[in-house]
Amino acid sequence: MKLLQIIFRFEFSDAIETILDNHDITNFTRYSRTEGKDIDGKHYNTQVYPGSVTIVQAQVKDAQVDALLEELGKWRDASGAHKHLQALVLPVEKFLR
Repeated sequence: MKLLQIIFRFEFSDAIETILDNHDITNFTRYSRTEGKDIDGKHYNTQVYPGSVTIVQAQVKDAQVDALLEELGKWRDASGAHKHLQALVLPVEKFLR
C-alpha cells in the first residue's frame, strides 16, 4: 500500500479525478483551493497562475502506482498549463481501517 499525493492547479480537478477513476481509485481526500508556492514562486491570483492549488491524497495499491504515474505524467506533459502537477508516492507502514 502506498500514499499518493497529487498537487495541481485547482481548475483541473475534474481531469485528475477522471485519471483516478481510470485506475479504480475512487476513495480519496481532496483539499480544494489550498494556497501554495511552486517552482515559479508565489502568484496572487494572476492570470499566469492562480495562487490556489488542489491536493489529492489516496491510498494506492503497489500494483497501481506505475501505470497511474505514467498517465499523470502524460497529462502533465500534454499542455504547458499542466506543468505544475506534482505527484508523490510514500510507503504506508501502518493504517487503521
